[in-house]
Amino acid sequence: MSANVTGFNQDRAVGALFEDVYLIDGRRTPFGAYCGSLSSVSPTDLAIHAARAAIEAAGVEASSIDQTVVANIGQASADSFFLPRHVALYAGAPETSAALMVQRICGSGLDVLGTAAEQIALGKASLVLGAGTDTMSRFPLVSYSARQGFGLGRPEYVDLLWEALNDTAAVPMGRTADNLAERYGLSRDDVDAFALASQARCAAAREAGFFDAELAAVPDQGEFALDGLEPRRFRCKSRDGLGRDEHPRQTTLEKLAQLKPVFSKEGPTTAGSASGIVDGAAAMMVASGEFVRAHGLKPLARLRGHCSVGVEPAYMGIGPAPAIRALLDRAGAGIADIERFEINEAFGAQCLAVQRELGIDPDRLNVNGGAIAIGHPLGATGVRLALTLSRTLVRDDATLGIASACVGGGQGVALLVERC
Repeated sequence: MSANVTGFNQDRAVGALFEDVYLIDGRRTPFGAYCGSLSSVSPTDLAIHAARAAIEAAGVEASSIDQTVVANIGQASADSFFLPRHVALYAGAPETSAALMVQRICGSGLDVLGTAAEQIALGKASLVLGAGTDTMSRFPLVSYSARQGFGLGRPEYVDLLWEALNDTAAVPMGRTADNLAERYGLSRDDVDAFALASQARCAAAREAGFFDAELAAVPDQGEFALDGLEPRRFRCKSRDGLGRDEHPRQTTLEKLAQLKPVFSKEGPTTAGSASGIVDGAAAMMVASGEFVRAHGLKPLARLRGHCSVGVEPAYMGIGPAPAIRALLDRAGAGIADIERFEINEAFGAQCLAVQRELGIDPDRLNVNGGAIAIGHPLGATGVRLALTLSRTLVRDDATLGIASACVGGGQGVALLVERC
């Protein structure tokens, strides 16, 4: 039986409101540093690990999964064409269930959950496995012309990690953050202070053990084996595996001030105020209210709405602002009604611009730190945002929350969730 859903197109901000769709629970891998502990593990294996942990955390049977939706940006292993199907199968989903990949770069993980909710609301599924994954350290160097042969002394290779940070239709991603800093009057001091706060809040949350319950530690090596499937094996670069996020670091305003601008000579964006390039995966179980009630489950949150919108490419980082506005307008809520925001910190200047544009209370924004500290494994980020947000609402006895991300090329995506 389908749940009620209302689609909308508000000045090309498109989305849907849901009445009976739930985020049961989820897990994520710790996020490994660039070329760090997880850099030898394929995105498929990271996602399988997170998915299995999410299924266990949600208290559901993998055999009940109707659909699997996975986000992945960088095809970082030879079998990446099969990634969503392999994640579904090795997580234990029935062979008769289907699997789908979605791709909206940084917003993909949010679209995973929005797509899952739409499938449930339309009666196409009762239980959906949603996951996002990227091993950015393994983004390949590729040759698009090797099959036709190189000219003498003219081999052509492209670094897909570097290309992921450059919009050939506009400007590099970091330059869009500097553009927003200029538009919103953000100083280098403003941006450095924001970056420091991200690291400090993350450190406090780690010290309090907040992230422990959402992490599924990755062992030094592992095997996924099911009847009828060839076994998959992985080995971490670290002999100890990985139990905690690897990117957070201690810093000070003085240390941040010593870093040089990266994208424009006088711009405020530095390596210290940009999201971390990391490796990781996250997964959540999404279900209909009927499924939840029939199985006596206790979800973290209700997924109330999903929205995406396009913006000017040179100012892509402002994308969350119109997406959030449109979603809240259609949901009959306002900024003041949202007690917790998880907005991806692609860049400090970008997130600050969104905060100022919407008038968000800084005490409600990224209260456990953000991607500047934790990192931004492209396909996994949106699922991580929703998982962290849902758990934060429960911890803080808050009701409504927004998870949102800007998207390279000029887009924004937002989710509205309500604590159960």
